[in-house]
Amino acid sequence: MHEPSTRRRKEAGLPPGTVEFAGERRAEKVRISILSYDAERFEEKDLEAAADCFPYFDSGRTVWVNVSGLHEPPVLQAFGEKPGLHPLVLEDILHTRQRPKLEHYPDHLFIVLRMIGYDEEARRISSEQISLVLGANYVLSFQEMEGDVFDRVRERIRRGRGRIRRAGADYLAYALLDAIVDYYFVVLEKLGDDIEELEDQLTENPTPDTLNIIHTLKREMIYVRKSVFPVREVVGGLMRAESTLVHKGTEIFLRDVYDHTVQVVDSLESYRDLLSGLQDLYLSSISNKMNEVMKVLTIAATIFVPLTFLAGVYGMNFAHMPELSWKWSYPLFWAAAVLLAGGMGLFFRKRKWL
Repeated sequence: MHEPSTRRRKEAGLPPGTVEFAGERRAEKVRISILSYDAERFEEKDLEAAADCFPYFDSGRTVWVNVSGLHEPPVLQAFGEKPGLHPLVLEDILHTRQRPKLEHYPDHLFIVLRMIGYDEEARRISSEQISLVLGANYVLSFQEMEGDVFDRVRERIRRGRGRIRRAGADYLAYALLDAIVDYYFVVLEKLGDDIEELEDQLTENPTPDTLNIIHTLKREMIYVRKSVFPVREVVGGLMRAESTLVHKGTEIFLRDVYDHTVQVVDSLESYRDLLSGLQDLYLSSISNKMNEVMKVLTIAATIFVPLTFLAGVYGMNFAHMPELSWKWSYPLFWAAAVLLAGGMGLFFRKRKWL
């Protein structure tokens, strides 16, 4: 199961824009890294403090600042000074249970997404909040811990592959969105493999553990849907954004991401239907197994009914029972019992009840 939601530590009644961490600490320390590039030049380094990245914003190059670890509010407060993030943006970054959304500000766009992963052995969804800020020549990304799905984007920037080095910050934001959405397909593929495995278990030997796994996967599907479904609105809002920060040339790529999000949602709905079907199949399988057991018990009881009758008749304590004084009575009783039982067994087999 995915990680439980942590209790929000924000006190009620604080003024809007209060920069206070409300989440689970998931990193040992805050790490700030920067990528600065244009078509000819490229620079990558780790920074000691947030203020160290401010000179890069005036360099004329595209700047990507990534912050891993959100448990130190003073680090994020520095971004309120330059490039001048709105206090409500800083508040939402530090509250790590935000719904995916897009917000417009005069000089930047704020995007919240959820990056998900899947542990196949534990059948557990892992999730963290990713916050993106798109400015004129920069993208800021904030994540709860180190480790993400952006390695291929970084590699494209380092090697100058494709158009990413020639394009601006809006294309970089698209590339990060695309990386997150593409990884949804990886998670869905793993969930699909688990569903196929469940189908095999249900046809071979369903157990109560199988039902527990079905319920667990259904909860995970609901959680993934809540994380993915609003992404369509986010990407659609970027496509329709009347902002100078998103150029016309990037809209066609955003349409591709939008198509991918629709495919992810459709796949989720299909998997949810499959899991509902598997639950019904489990109940049917258990019912069929119970019917098989009852059929065997009924046939056994039916075979023993005439034998019980014979044993009951000759077990009565009457003084005058002529058959009891005959020396062949005992063998005759067993012969009759065997013939009755065998005859009924052959009759049941002929009727295909056995």
